[in-house]
Amino acid sequence: QVQLVESGGGLVQAGGSLRLSCAASIRTFSTYSMGWFRQAPGKEREFVAGISWSTKPIYADSVKGRFTIVRDNTKNTVNLQMNNLKPEDTAVYSCAASRAGASGDAGSYDYWGQGTQVTVSA
Repeated sequence: QVQLVESGGGLVQAGGSLRLSCAASIRTFSTYSMGWFRQAPGKEREFVAGISWSTKPIYADSVKGRFTIVRDNTKNTVNLQMNNLKPEDTAVYSCAASRAGASGDAGSYDYWGQGTQVTVSA
């Protein structure tokens, strides 16, 4: 059974940093693409960043230059380093795993974590 468990969320002031981590219980983790999505209250879920096993990471325009996604296939983890956080980054952040390539399409992901709350105060 696949499980994705996020950690690292919290409350931070604008301009601060947080690092989210997602631990995956997937035997063939290195063959999966991993993504981070977020959902703010009253808004639809949106893509943040994704990384496959073989291509460069992809990012939403809103986070380019501020967020970095990194995977560690030896530990079955994918991290999201978030710098220069803004109040509009406030959301529940979830990681997801896909058998397909990294994509901004939430429908292409097969497994999802429960999410971790990130709150950025002005």
